[in-house]
Amino acid sequence: SISAALGMAVGKSLKGEKSRAIAVIGDGALTGGMAYEALNNAGNLHIPFIVVLNDNEMSIAPNVGAMSKYLSRMRTDERYSRAKAQYEKLMHKAPKGELVLDLSKRMRDSLKEFVYHTMIWEELGFTYVGPVDGHNIAELIETFQTVKALEGPVFVHAVTTKGKGYDFAEDDPFKHHAAKVKSTGVAKPSPPKYQDVFGEYLTELATDDERIIAITAAMPDGTGLLPFAKAHPERFFDVGIAEQHAVTFAAGLATQGLRPVVAVYSTFLQRAYDQVIHDVCVQNLPVVFAMDRAGLVGDDGRTHHGVFDFSYLSCLPNMVIMAPKDESELRNMLLTAVDHDGPIAVRFPRGSGTGVESTLKPVKLPIGRGEILRDGSDLTILAVGSRVIAAQNAADMLAERGVSARIVNARFVKPLDEELILRCARETGRLITIEENVRHGGFGAAVLELLAREGVHLPVECLAIPDVFLDHASQEALRAKAGITAQDLVETALELSTARIPAAILQG
Repeated sequence: SISAALGMAVGKSLKGEKSRAIAVIGDGALTGGMAYEALNNAGNLHIPFIVVLNDNEMSIAPNVGAMSKYLSRMRTDERYSRAKAQYEKLMHKAPKGELVLDLSKRMRDSLKEFVYHTMIWEELGFTYVGPVDGHNIAELIETFQTVKALEGPVFVHAVTTKGKGYDFAEDDPFKHHAAKVKSTGVAKPSPPKYQDVFGEYLTELATDDERIIAITAAMPDGTGLLPFAKAHPERFFDVGIAEQHAVTFAAGLATQGLRPVVAVYSTFLQRAYDQVIHDVCVQNLPVVFAMDRAGLVGDDGRTHHGVFDFSYLSCLPNMVIMAPKDESELRNMLLTAVDHDGPIAVRFPRGSGTGVESTLKPVKLPIGRGEILRDGSDLTILAVGSRVIAAQNAADMLAERGVSARIVNARFVKPLDEELILRCARETGRLITIEENVRHGGFGAAVLELLAREGVHLPVECLAIPDVFLDHASQEALRAKAGITAQDLVETALELSTARIPAAILQG
C-alpha cells in the first residue's frame, strides 16, 4: 500500500529519522483509485519517499495507455498531418533526406516512449527513474543507491516477467502462481466448480435476456466469466482492479433499465462498501452481486476469507442476501437475482460443488423463503449455504444415536423466513444455527434477534466463525478449527438435546 508506506515516511520525517520508506506496487494494483490518491498526496509533501512499480505488463497498458492515445490524437490532428506531409515531401527531395527522415522518426518514437513512461509521474511530483530490469540485481542495486541521494519522492519503474524462473507461471498469464501439485495417480472426476456453474449459467441467461451485463474487477477467469466474455463481448466489462468503480458503474447501468451482475470475490467487495450503500442500496437499484470465494477459502489465508459478507450486507436497507446449498440451487438463485427489482447478493464458496445432478429447469425462488429438507422432532438445525450439507450429514449421525433432527435450508439470510423459523422453534423446542460467516452480525445473530423480538425463549446454539482471523490451511481444516463441521453439529446437538425446553414452548 502506497498510503501505508507514505504514512511511515511521514512518521520517520516527523521523528527526524533519515531512513526511507519504500512502497512496492504491482501494475495491476495501480488501477485502483486509492493508489493515485496516495501518489497525489505524496507528490505534494516533498519528503524522501520511494515508490517502486513492479511492471510485469499484465495490467499496466490500460493505465498509462491514455498518454499513448494522446500522442496518437496529436499525430492525427489536421495541422500536424499537413505539416508532417510537407516535411516528408521536403526530406525526400533533399540530399541525404531519407537518412534525416529516418532519424526524425526514431526521435519521435523515443519521445513517445519517454512521455509514455514519465509524464504522469513527473506531473504528480515524482522524479521518474526507469525503466530498469527488475531481474538484474546489479542494475537494481545501482539504481537504488542512486535514488537514495535524490530529494523528494522518487518513482522507480522496474520491468519484470510474471513468475520469472517458473515455467508454469511464465507460460500461463492467467493462472500464474496458482499451480497445483501434480498428482502421479489417476485423478477422480470432481463436480464442476461453483464459479464455472455461475459463469456458464449467466452466459445462458444473457442469451435470452439482453439486459444482463457482466462486470469483473480484473478477475474474468477467477470469477468464471470467460465464457460470458466470449459469448457476449459487448456486454462484458473488465474494469481492472477497481471494485469501487465497478459497483458505481453497475449502478449507472441499472438506472438505464439494465441488469448488471458484479462478479467479485467476497473479500474484495469490502473495498466498495461505501458504493454499495450510497450508489446501489440508497437508490434501490437492481444490481446483482455474485460473491465468489464466500466463506473460508483455504490456502489463500486471512486476507482472502470471505467471512464478513452476511454481517456487512444484512444491515443495509433494500439488500437481499442468498446462499445456495448446491450448484442446482445456485442456478435458481441466479435466475431469481437477475429478475429482482433491487439490490441482491448471491454468495457461494470456493471450489467444487456437491456433485448434485439435476435435470430440472431452474426456477425462481420466492424471496425470503427457506425449505425443510428433513423432518425431525428433537431439535432443528437451521443451516445456510455451504453448511447445509454438513447439517444433512450430522442428521444421519444423530439418527444413529437416537436424536431426531429437523434440517432447514434457510436459503435467505435477509429477509429471513421468519414464519418457518418460529414454527420450527415451537415444534421442536431447540435450535442450532450454522453458517460460514463470522458470528457477530451473521445469520445466527439474526435468528436470535428474531426470537428475542417475538418473545420466544428456548435453548439455542449458534455455530459460526469465531472472532479471530484464521490463517492458511485447507478449507476442511479451517472449518474444523472454526467449529462448523458436521461433527461439531453432532456434539452440539447431543448436548442441546438434554437441555430443558420451557413449558411455554411445549404448550405453544
